[in-house]
Order: sequence, then structure tokens, then C-alpha cells
Amino acid sequence: RKTFRRAGQGRQGRPHQRGVGAVADRRSLYLLRHAKSSWDEAGVADRDRQLAQRGRKAARRIAQHLREHGIAPAVVLCSSAVRTRETLDAILPALAGEPEVLIEDALYGASADALLTRLHAVSESADSVLVIGHNPGIADLALALAGGGDAAALQRLREGFPTGAFATLAIADGGWRDLADGGAALTDYVVPRELG
Repeated sequence: RKTFRRAGQGRQGRPHQRGVGAVADRRSLYLLRHAKSSWDEAGVADRDRQLAQRGRKAARRIAQHLREHGIAPAVVLCSSAVRTRETLDAILPALAGEPEVLIEDALYGASADALLTRLHAVSESADSVLVIGHNPGIADLALALAGGGDAAALQRLREGFPTGAFATLAIADGGWRDLADGGAALTDYVVPRELG
């Protein structure tokens, strides 16, 4: 069972238990840019744009990757935009465990600094967080945090963070409130077109 709540609401259900109540030696941060959205409907507000057919296919590919790699975030932070929520809907069944899912208006169009500030507020009991958001903030955050890691993945990350891209960062030292530029290692970076 997945736990959902909007920012500012009380907890409904119980959160994912892996890492809760224990201080983790290593934390994982997953950054996912929403899948490709549609521009077909004139007059639709940016926040209300839905996924394009290509985006739905890409989200299924990313979901399969998450399932195959046993990705199990304790917390999912998702922008309230339609395209990010539809991306979440596509990948949620593929996530291992029972993450606490928070849909937050403040994540819509958030800058890297705003995203980092939000991560600083994550409970220290959570060993892993998935953020589903937008460019340029999500890409800028990945680039700022990645102080090292897999050289090939870093090079590909520097070349761009397209829709549906998924970055995995390992945080070895400190808690969420200590996370700062260069404070993580990029361990994996995939884009949907590479997944089949």
C-alpha cells in the first residue's frame, strides 16, 4: 500500500519502513524528470499539461528499470503538476516497499536551491528520497550535488537531463540537512531511450 498526502496534511496510512527509525550510513537520492508532456491542446496552462503518448511509453520504460533495480525510496516528493503526477502514477507500482508520497505545489518549477532546501527538511529517519520534478531545477540540482562518481554517467549528465531521465546519487556523509553542493556521488544515470 502506498501512502499519499499533500503538503500540509496529516499522515494517512503508514510510511515505508526501510531505514525508518535508524540512522543510515549511506543515503540515496533519486532525481526523476517528468516524462514527455503534450503541447497539443491550445490554451492549457503549463501546470495542467498531460503526458504525451511518447511520455507514457518512456514512463513505462523507467518503471521497468526501477523494478529491475529494486529502487525503494522511503519518501517520494512529487510536483503537483499533472505531468509529474502522471509520471508518478506510471512508476509507483514499480517501486519496492511502501514509500510515503508527498505531492507538493512548491515543487512545481522549483529551482535547484528550492529543491535542496526541501531536501534539508526531510526526516533524518528516511534513508532514501525520490524527487519527481522539472527542468531546469532537477538538472541543476543533479549537477550541483554530483561531486564525483561514475565518470561516464557524469559526462552524460553534463550533456543534458531530458524528460524521463533518472539519476541516482549516493550520499555517504551527514544527513539530509547537511546535503550541499558536491556532497554526493552520481552512481547511475539513465534516459528512457537507452532502455529499449
